[in-house]
Amino acid sequence: MREAPRHSVSVAGVVTNGQGRVLVIQRQDNGAWQLPGGVLELGETIEDGMCREVLEETGLTVRPVRLSGVYKNMHLGVVALVFLAEMTAGEPRPTEESAAVEWWTPEQVRDRMTEAFAVRILDALAGGLVAAVRQSDGTRLVRSDRLR
Repeated sequence: MREAPRHSVSVAGVVTNGQGRVLVIQRQDNGAWQLPGGVLELGETIEDGMCREVLEETGLTVRPVRLSGVYKNMHLGVVALVFLAEMTAGEPRPTEESAAVEWWTPEQVRDRMTEAFAVRILDALAGGLVAAVRQSDGTRLVRSDRLR
């Protein structure tokens, strides 16, 4: 009997500096630029997981403001819950999980990140009242979700 496919849940935080820039990290493992986040641990709440991941990857303590989007990588089966988050303490710095930490403009996000990750930040910055729901192949959005 075949085992049913499994999904993984990840959490991420979109942190802004109040001057139109968003915090991004360069991953240690593959060099890709993304927002801070990672896999939700089995015994933790969604909000606590997002705060832990941002702290581990940036050195910042944050608090969730609102859920800004739900994203599924159709190829890997990863469902990401992304929050707009507010800094409460710390200074951004590289960590064991991030080679670099930078503040980027929305234009830099659009130009330098893959579409599947850029949209998570751009949706959060758009400030919609309803969380976005999108799918990707891991790099590009699928169906009518393409960035314009």
